[in-house]
Amino acid sequence: MAEAADFQGTSPSPARRWLRRTGAVLAGTPLLTGLLQLPAASPAEAATPAAPRAASDDGSVAVSVDSLTPGAPAEGDTVTVSGTVTNKGKKTVTDASVGLRVGSLLDTRSSIDTVAKNSDDIGSPVGAEIDDKYTEKFSKLTPGVSQPYTISVPADELDLGQDGVYDLSVTLTGETSDQPWEQTLGVRHTFLPWQPDEADTKTKTTFMWPLISTVHMTAETGSDEEQTPVFHDDELADEISPGGRLDRMVTLGKDLDVTWVIDPDLLASVEAMTTRYEIPGENADDKNAVGGHQAVAKRWLTEVQKAVADKEVVALPFGDPDLASLAHHGTSVTGSLRHLKEATDVAAGTVESILHVTASTDFAWPVEGAVDPSIIKVSTSAGADKVITRGDTFEGGRDLTYTPTAPRPIGGGTTAVVADARLSTVFDGDMTRASASTQAVQRFLAQSLTLALQTDRPCSVVIAPQRTPSAAQAQTMAEAIGALQDSTWSQPQDLTAAAKSKPDPDAGTEVPPASAYPKSLRKQELPRSAFEQIARTQDKLDRFKVILSNPSRVVTPFGRALNRGMAASWRGRPAEAAIYRSGVETYLDTLSSQVRLIEKSDTKLSGRSATIPVTVQNNLVQGVEHLVLRLTSTNPTRLEIDGNAYEEQPIAVSGGHSQSVKFTTNANANGRATVVAQLYTQDGRPYGQPVTFDVKVTEITATVMLVIGGGVLLLVLAGFRMYTQRKRAAARQAEEREQENAADAADADAGDAKNPEASERRPTQESAPDTPEDAPEQPSDPAPDTAPESADPSGTGERVDR
Repeated sequence: MAEAADFQGTSPSPARRWLRRTGAVLAGTPLLTGLLQLPAASPAEAATPAAPRAASDDGSVAVSVDSLTPGAPAEGDTVTVSGTVTNKGKKTVTDASVGLRVGSLLDTRSSIDTVAKNSDDIGSPVGAEIDDKYTEKFSKLTPGVSQPYTISVPADELDLGQDGVYDLSVTLTGETSDQPWEQTLGVRHTFLPWQPDEADTKTKTTFMWPLISTVHMTAETGSDEEQTPVFHDDELADEISPGGRLDRMVTLGKDLDVTWVIDPDLLASVEAMTTRYEIPGENADDKNAVGGHQAVAKRWLTEVQKAVADKEVVALPFGDPDLASLAHHGTSVTGSLRHLKEATDVAAGTVESILHVTASTDFAWPVEGAVDPSIIKVSTSAGADKVITRGDTFEGGRDLTYTPTAPRPIGGGTTAVVADARLSTVFDGDMTRASASTQAVQRFLAQSLTLALQTDRPCSVVIAPQRTPSAAQAQTMAEAIGALQDSTWSQPQDLTAAAKSKPDPDAGTEVPPASAYPKSLRKQELPRSAFEQIARTQDKLDRFKVILSNPSRVVTPFGRALNRGMAASWRGRPAEAAIYRSGVETYLDTLSSQVRLIEKSDTKLSGRSATIPVTVQNNLVQGVEHLVLRLTSTNPTRLEIDGNAYEEQPIAVSGGHSQSVKFTTNANANGRATVVAQLYTQDGRPYGQPVTFDVKVTEITATVMLVIGGGVLLLVLAGFRMYTQRKRAAARQAEEREQENAADAADADAGDAKNPEASERRPTQESAPDTPEDAPEQPSDPAPDTAPESADPSGTGERVDR
């Protein structure tokens, strides 16, 4: 779709400049008359009679313009052009000369594009060469060798007329051995904006200065109290280090009148680096690899705070979600818009807590400003009422001869802020070469001035460059903005003010249809499977968080990680995006599995009732609660759990501990019964994997009781018999001792009858005198306690002494 027509209005020029230019034309009349007598020339040569003819080898010398200052000169300035000339041919160039030529006025924006496209075409028209004294000569140019040049010309000598953009070309002329005549061997076209006087109506220009990076933080955090963040790489440290891309963005942007457009995820990531952080796989002892950039992070955040002070800040939703992917593939997945709303809700708070400024969240910025009705609907679903689009994908208007102002009301209270496509894309490409950077700056200024001269109406222009400019692109952008701020036709304006400016009634307000969305952008979108995985992870997070005593330690890092999984920076990197999303889900599964049931082996029950213990283990740092443990018998007719098919008990386990829960069981019959233990959340949803084991029931029968009773009776009888046998043996021994004593006494009486004197001399036992201890033993001394062994056979069932 056309961004704008290419016709411009003109502004009156001072009479002095008009007369000077007219005099120059009249002075050249004799020369033209002489040239008419020469043989017919080509159209290009006829248009530029002062220019030598082009070389037949079509640009054997490369000419670069590495610097042009000032970019938009005023009266009294001196224009200085410098660069290099390089002989690309095989033959030495002699009598070479580098000079400046001012071509025609480029009065349309498309003509500027044409010149830029053919900037090194030696066949394109060039103007008359400026005075010979403003040239630089080389006696020879050796093949493959570059030579620098610098030419300075007072602006008054350029013979510029009316306001506008002029084609300024640097040409190299010379001779070669096979073509020994003066010819143009190389050229470089650039642009020279010219408006020395202040414009009556200045264009209000808004330049968006994006502070956005790719995803660096993971969902993982350390198990310590500080929750040490984990980064999947250390590339962010390189970006914010001195000379890095983001460091250059801040250093350059602080001196410019721009609107800062910031992804809060970038600020949160850098803030996380101000303390210790980890990188998986890196050497923890290497301070430069793990947690070694705290000072760099603190310095960068401090510089950002200074840069945005008193400047407008627009906060994108956290993680800069891909609105087009969400609109085309995510809205059919339940919960996808919820993530966009959460990302928007935390955006302003994140920016304010880190930068201490109030950020606007009223703007949505789809990738490259490409929109269709579904993108508009998604962009405004989270509260934004202004969508930044771009002119090359949004209808300009009905046959307009100028570029309309940026804001367009598109219905429903929504405003499309249409950024100028030419000004927004001029900094794309490799800007590391000085020649490319200078050309971009001059083209930017040329387009801006031409746009301003198209109409006398007040106009608000918005410039939305690439999301993540390189350091070289940022440097080029800063040079262009600095030159524009010093110009006579433009003045800076905030993005909010631009969105509120009066819309052009003739500008188009119809949102492009879905069929007009660029195919190249559609190919880079996140697929539906990405949003399905994010929804699956969110469902797991919802089930996990309800059991935690401190859910914010898990909900916050995982919620932000899910936002990062939808980031626009994943475009063109589908493999990396899939790895990141899978990493988030896998880590959540790992945490959830830390709360689990301990496996049980098969159990045997003897008796009609018993208790079965089941153990819950919590390997998390924090405690878990709001869990219910259910033990279910799959065969309740054989085995009941507390008189029912199942029993539930509430569970609360401290971090790093285990808890055993006992369940009472009742057996109704012998056999094997399968039992299932399962954790549930309080809302009845299963948590974790169940544990299944078998219980073998062995009931005690009457026969078994009789056998046991008989065995006990036998033991009692055996003990009684042993007791009676011992008692009989003791009585028999006593009787034998009495018989022996009686026999001894009878023998003594018989001896006394034969010898009465001996009987009288032997005292009785009662009256016998004390006998000395060492007296010899007499035959009549008492017998020992142990009875003599008997040679007679023992009685039946009696113990035999051995």
